[in-house]
Amino acid sequence: MAYKYMLEILAVIAIGVFCALFLYTSSTMSGAEFAGSDNVGSGLIAELSGIPEENFQPLIPQWEPPSGEIESCLFAIQAAVGGILVGGVFGFWIGSKKKA
Repeated sequence: MAYKYMLEILAVIAIGVFCALFLYTSSTMSGAEFAGSDNVGSGLIAELSGIPEENFQPLIPQWEPPSGEIESCLFAIQAAVGGILVGGVFGFWIGSKKKA
């Protein structure tokens, strides 16, 4: 009976630790700006290769949406699909527990 909700308890603990770690690191970094991994990665590659960052071109060019509204729409669709998948998994788990 004590192990009935072990997975849920571990998930809540992991989420709490992640949130605490994020809040601690963001509070200690004064004046830091968040940048995407594409910007940071291309800057490091340009630095290591000796090619100036302005002249650096990735092997697979990235598609840039024509406007900010389309970019926001694509992000919202991605978030909705992810939410549906997570909700489906949790719904399946709850349904299988009720069935058993």
